[in-house]
Amino acid sequence: MICAFFLFPPPVSPAESITAGDAEPQRLSAGGEAELRGIVAAGRLEMLHWPQFGGYQAEIGEFYRSGGYTLNWVRNSKPTPTARAVIKRLQAADNEGLLGQDYDSSLWPGRLLELELPGSPPSESRLLRFDLALTICAMRYILDLRLGRINPQPFRAAVDFEPDVHGPSDFLRKRIISARDLESAFSAVEPQFPSYRRLVHAVQLYAELAARDDGEQLPSEKLPVRPGDRYSGVPRLARLLRLLGDLPPRAVPGRELYNGPLVKAVKHFQRRHGLPPDGILGERTLRQLNTPLEQRLRQLRLTLERWRWLPHQFPRPPIRVNIPEFRLYAGDEPSQKVVVGMAFEHQTPVFSSRLTEVIFRPPWNVPASIQQSELVPEIEKDPAYLKKHDFEVIDGRGNVVSTGEISGAVLAQLRDGILYLRQRPGPKNSLGLVKFLMSNKHSVYIHGAPSKRGFWGSRRDLSHGCIRVMDPEALAAWVLRDRPEWTPERIRKAMEGTETLTVKLTEPIPVLIQYGTAAVAENGEVRFFDDIYSRDTAEGAAFEERSRTAAR
Repeated sequence: MICAFFLFPPPVSPAESITAGDAEPQRLSAGGEAELRGIVAAGRLEMLHWPQFGGYQAEIGEFYRSGGYTLNWVRNSKPTPTARAVIKRLQAADNEGLLGQDYDSSLWPGRLLELELPGSPPSESRLLRFDLALTICAMRYILDLRLGRINPQPFRAAVDFEPDVHGPSDFLRKRIISARDLESAFSAVEPQFPSYRRLVHAVQLYAELAARDDGEQLPSEKLPVRPGDRYSGVPRLARLLRLLGDLPPRAVPGRELYNGPLVKAVKHFQRRHGLPPDGILGERTLRQLNTPLEQRLRQLRLTLERWRWLPHQFPRPPIRVNIPEFRLYAGDEPSQKVVVGMAFEHQTPVFSSRLTEVIFRPPWNVPASIQQSELVPEIEKDPAYLKKHDFEVIDGRGNVVSTGEISGAVLAQLRDGILYLRQRPGPKNSLGLVKFLMSNKHSVYIHGAPSKRGFWGSRRDLSHGCIRVMDPEALAAWVLRDRPEWTPERIRKAMEGTETLTVKLTEPIPVLIQYGTAAVAENGEVRFFDDIYSRDTAEGAAFEERSRTAAR
């Protein structure tokens, strides 16, 4: 994915560069320069696994123009140590959740061998093509690490990239080719989040596990398998759970009975996969157990891809919501449960924003769609519905028209959208007692709830798109932590008061609404979640399609 500008770390200072001897460029003859210019102008290099590089053409051209059309990866007709180190990194791209074939991972050993044949010095044409191939692959790699392999916009991921004067050509020349510490230089390109690094390690782990697993499917039964039942799948279940780390290596399960340490291991597996930890082998648990580990690896790769779409730096620690996990994270505070939008009708969108205000005891201005499709039918069935649920009818200026039973004429105007419904602040209010306001085109915000009932299920896609937080009081305390006058006691008093109170933040707090069906806890535990919005299906297809279309 190419944008007009790139947000890359600034170039290193001269003191950080490698020695001057290694930096001496290898110059081309007039004919060699013309050949190099011609290939760049064509945007195609046949020796590449994906020959077309038109999307990178301008940057590749700038890279060679800025260096006076000299070779960067070759000295004295041999690959430089830096070239070899970069090739090694490209060959290990799968460890970063990328696909090594995008960067010619399997082709580099043969290319290096061709340049080192005794008694047969490589031609200038071969050298410049080797140099160009490595430049193209390295640039593809750093762009994919920085921005992701696919464009998020077609998938309704409203993520903004801030412009910066340092583009990939500048970064490649000044941070990679001249790097003393190549690993640090590449790491600077990636998202600087501990959660991201933990996912990278999980990719490497699950690649190994997928290679070791025999892939046998557990048999299904007519009835759920409960602790103490006989189950023909016990040997495979024990093998799988031991491989995944849910069953300790020294635990010795029975051969036919499903009991003891195996039940405990299943409960641990269920917790890691967002299931109620009841130890029962029902349909949902067996489906998760029978999910191929290659599919788990795919989930990890897609989650890493989505991390790369996000802004990489924040002025303040962000609030982060992971939709499939039904969890909100605020800085170093313990995560808490959330309710998100319903899967089929009211999906919570993926976007980044800034939280600017906290509103205690907010009123709820009912959206027109909810008013007409849900509340008007309730009022038609029960004339006392408004009073029971603290609703009032208002006009376009916010003036109250009615707070009790309404006439047929008023009901008709509600049905036609001429009049509106507003729910008064209080414990019955659908927003709860706190609302966290963040600007976005989706009219989505974070708020409390009048009841905790919706938070106890393992699957919590129940809202109309907004995000209900289980403990809004704790979140308000964290959000207002730089306002010492807003003590926990004052926050509680504002929630229990009688007036609506709006508190503007001293500085906005970044908010990330993410979608990741995999996560890794601080203790290294790898967790997976259902693809409730089927985004893995769509984005996974695009992730794989990019490789197929790149060759055209």
